[in-house]
Amino acid sequence: MTNHFIDLILPIPLQKTFTYSVTEDEVNFLQKGMRVAVSFGKTKMYTGLVFKIHTTAPTFYEAKEINQILDETPIVSEQQLQHWQWIANYYMCALGDVYRASLPSAFLLESETIIYKNEAFTDDVSLEDNEFLIFEALQNQSQLTIHQVAAILGKKKVMPIVNELIKKSAIYIKEEIYETYKPKLVKYVRLHANYNSDDSLNALLEELTRAKKQREAVLTFFQLSTTKKPIKAKDLETAANVSSSILKSLVTKNIFEFYHIQTDRINFKGDTNDLKTLNEFQSKALSEIKETFTTKDVTLLHGITSSGKTEVYTKLIQEVLDTGKQVLFLLPEIALTTQIIARLEFYFGNQISVFHSKYSMNERVEVWNNVLENKTKAQIILGARSSVFLPFSNLGLIVVDEEHETSYKQFEPSPRYNARDAAIVLAKIHQAKILLGSATPSLETYFNAQQNKYGFVELNRRFGNVQLPKIELIDVKEKHKKREMNGHFSDRMLKLIQQALDEKEQVILFQNRRGYSPVVECKTCGVSPECPNCDVTLTFHKYKHELRCHYCNYQRAMPNSCAACGSNTLDTKGFGTEQIELELKDLFPDFKIGRMDLDTTRGKFGYQKIIGAFEAREIDILVGTQMLSKGLDFENVSLVGVLNADTMLNFPDFRAHERAYQMMVQVSGRAGRSKKQGNVAIQTYNPYHKILQQVSTTNYIEMYKEQLQDRWQYKYPPYYRLIKITLKHRDYNKVDTGVNWLFKALYNVFGEHVLGPTAPAVSRIRNQYIKNIVIKIPPKQSLANTKNSVSKIKNTFEAFKDFRPIRFIIDVDAY
Repeated sequence: MTNHFIDLILPIPLQKTFTYSVTEDEVNFLQKGMRVAVSFGKTKMYTGLVFKIHTTAPTFYEAKEINQILDETPIVSEQQLQHWQWIANYYMCALGDVYRASLPSAFLLESETIIYKNEAFTDDVSLEDNEFLIFEALQNQSQLTIHQVAAILGKKKVMPIVNELIKKSAIYIKEEIYETYKPKLVKYVRLHANYNSDDSLNALLEELTRAKKQREAVLTFFQLSTTKKPIKAKDLETAANVSSSILKSLVTKNIFEFYHIQTDRINFKGDTNDLKTLNEFQSKALSEIKETFTTKDVTLLHGITSSGKTEVYTKLIQEVLDTGKQVLFLLPEIALTTQIIARLEFYFGNQISVFHSKYSMNERVEVWNNVLENKTKAQIILGARSSVFLPFSNLGLIVVDEEHETSYKQFEPSPRYNARDAAIVLAKIHQAKILLGSATPSLETYFNAQQNKYGFVELNRRFGNVQLPKIELIDVKEKHKKREMNGHFSDRMLKLIQQALDEKEQVILFQNRRGYSPVVECKTCGVSPECPNCDVTLTFHKYKHELRCHYCNYQRAMPNSCAACGSNTLDTKGFGTEQIELELKDLFPDFKIGRMDLDTTRGKFGYQKIIGAFEAREIDILVGTQMLSKGLDFENVSLVGVLNADTMLNFPDFRAHERAYQMMVQVSGRAGRSKKQGNVAIQTYNPYHKILQQVSTTNYIEMYKEQLQDRWQYKYPPYYRLIKITLKHRDYNKVDTGVNWLFKALYNVFGEHVLGPTAPAVSRIRNQYIKNIVIKIPPKQSLANTKNSVSKIKNTFEAFKDFRPIRFIIDVDAY
């Protein structure tokens, strides 16, 4: 008799797969990509994923049996596994990490998972006995772990039961969800069963002669019921002009009764509209893209801001949908999805699903299943970087919008992947085409297009032939000398704002710091309050009158006097969005001022509220951080102001100049998008800086050539590849000895291509000291061999007892 075994990927950061033994029947049922529950270690239970089915016993340990099978069909496809392996190999992380990052956590039950009761769930009749027991236990206790569930039911195999409860939405698993999902129940009204014939209705109305309002409600109900549609309680209240208590009293009298209809939570209107007709430049770009797709898989669309790239995307998407394939549309920022959803919905109606981290777990599971089953409502997936992990079965096209964005790169936790690069590989696996779009492409992408690796298409006219905005640089140093600054605004900036407001137009002001001011300093002794856990000064938030650390969220009340010398001469230095907002309120008291940054967009609908208000022209001046710079489209904005361009330029990073250029051009692209030319004003202490000059003429090619020259000279991407190694630990000396040993080991192999060890600008975060080493890989050196050598050195490093507690982080292409 042959023994059967399966190799499982477990959601833990270990490199290997683990072998478990299975019976004959189980083997016949199991398929690659199904989940099984297994015990691992002494007490832990995990959800593993079947990676391989075979008959070779493991050599170094005895295979345990599996606990039970959790799926009837695979929930992960063959292509996905292939993609995961590429990510694990390329970014040097464990398959388990990729598995954990890919699946919504409802799929990854483990013994420590905590479950909660869903308060909105009322249909306990549909529960089986065991399920009801758990549900009942949750009435008395606020939460249970899977271990406790096993104890309550007195059996080991409880995962499937918990799974069922999640499917029925009776329970949910805690995650960082800002608004946990309740099925949206809409309250409707109908007549109580006692009343159906006409004579009883007359009697009913007579009965209510005294209760005027109630009678009014009943009469209105009959008027509304002629349409034969179900009547919402809300609608009846407004139509009859009665309060909800009137309806309640009619229900207690058994005249009306309430009932609920559950509406689907992600519902798009089903009507679709015809695509816009493209202008000649857009159609030319579209045919060029299709032409490059005949020979190349990847094409870069370099279209200036507001040239109508989205319209070109929609045409392409339509053509791919017509061939019956799926489309993935990647966006860098959740803020952007709100606007693009509205646009694409207009054309594609309910073929769109959205997937990003602000969605609750149930919603993400729903999208996952829809993509897996290739349902019509999941033909177009719109999402942030995590959506490259969805189980596509026949992908035809991937669009990466704003491909230069840093948000596509994940830094923490592992896998530290770049969604743009991962998407290119995903497209290759599916033999799909991929279109990268941007007004300011990243240097690597543009370089690849120039080298003829990617197809290249340009779109250099704005839609409707609106001219690019006029950009002027304002010299703040000069203005300070002449005493022409009012707070943080130069006289010229204020004049431009006033002009725009007089013409009933809107203004966007950009400042890439949130809070009120980043440094609080004592004028007497010069000491600034610092974070106890990190190596940074605390940012002052005036609205809550507190000091807050933007790295670890430590907060404390703003002191009245200096902690070091006791004098009360505390002064704030630097400025953030909050301070600008308050200054504007004093300068323009008659206008509405809004602010958009991390502090004002918490919660799933934070973005929509602010963007919606701005589109509806309820806000005249919007102050914000870089969230504003990403592809948003407001037709009434005529002025964009950048309040301090220098913070972006003076950043210790080889990409600082490229990034500053991208950010400023993107921000200025928000101005004058519909009819007339917009204005952009950039305040700076150094108006002659090359990058600022290039921004003012929007000269991408010049910036590209100059930066490329620097990269070649100093050996940086796109010529050299980078691998960054970071060590973290609470004990400074440990990190220091560890990093020095590591540097020597690496130097023996790679020589002068190893840079370091260095401490980053913020060298301690959450009480962990940080040291970095960077390895540069020359163009001819094999990437695979380099990674092997690094892995070997890492293993040796971790074999030392002293170094074992140090966190060892590898980041490939760390930029």
